[in-house]
Amino acid sequence: MSGPSDSMRAVLERLAHEDRDLADPTTLRPEAGRALSALTNLRWNAELPEVARAETTLIAGLPARRIVPGNDTGTDAILHIHGGGWAFCSAATHEGAARRLALACAAPVVTIDYRLAPEHPYPAGLEDCLAAWRALPGDRRWSVAGDSAGANLALAAMLRLGAEGAAMPAQGLLFYGVYGADFDTPSYLAQAEGPGLTRAKMQRYWDWYAPWDLRGEPTVAPLAAEDAALAALPPLYLNAAALDPLRSDSEALVARLRELGRADPFDLVEGVVHGFMQMGPALPEARQAFARAGEVFRERAG
Repeated sequence: MSGPSDSMRAVLERLAHEDRDLADPTTLRPEAGRALSALTNLRWNAELPEVARAETTLIAGLPARRIVPGNDTGTDAILHIHGGGWAFCSAATHEGAARRLALACAAPVVTIDYRLAPEHPYPAGLEDCLAAWRALPGDRRWSVAGDSAGANLALAAMLRLGAEGAAMPAQGLLFYGVYGADFDTPSYLAQAEGPGLTRAKMQRYWDWYAPWDLRGEPTVAPLAAEDAALAALPPLYLNAAALDPLRSDSEALVARLRELGRADPFDLVEGVVHGFMQMGPALPEARQAFARAGEVFRERAG
């Protein structure tokens, strides 16, 4: 596996300089780590893409942001579930990402604040996501998207809806997700020390989110899902960052889907680290990844 791209290396050097005196948020008290993560994410929302409308609202009693792009086609919409290890981040930290997704897909994006671990471990966050899904208005064809732990929750929500025989999203967009709790995969070992996300950070996130005796549940670790449940999923688009401890999670999920005869598009983005799509203002690969996801989405939305 090659190292960081030139643009990724420049971002990593910037982060090393800007964050040189900061603690690892996962080693702090959860509320302190959460606040620090929110502050450091401000840099990715300094140059927000222009949209037709961006408003704060409530969905199923949850604070939410609704982003309507100027190129809205009027037919589809997306519920976006933010990442952050099930413990950090919010609709506010992912404002830039939500806007880029809305513009790329030519569809409104709703992103919610769900309950966070460790104060609210599994299944609280998932139940909030499902409540939001069920409360969405019926005037659009709705899809679901998520990054990192948000991709985990998006996939878990689809698996739960499938198990209940409920209506499924039209599509799923899953960005560098966490789908299993095996910390000895090839990518966990290769990228144990980062850059960026590390094996130790993911272990702490998991410890906050779900105890070991729950990690065999498909709605906790979707790689545990049965073949029939994966086969019944709506059309997916997946990507992964090459320099990411979670890369093998996506590769294992894609291998399962291929074995089932599915052809869901999957892009392995070389030279970038976990969370790279948050870095849109500074990273061309992030902007390209949104464009690619939007291309797939619009082709299916038709």
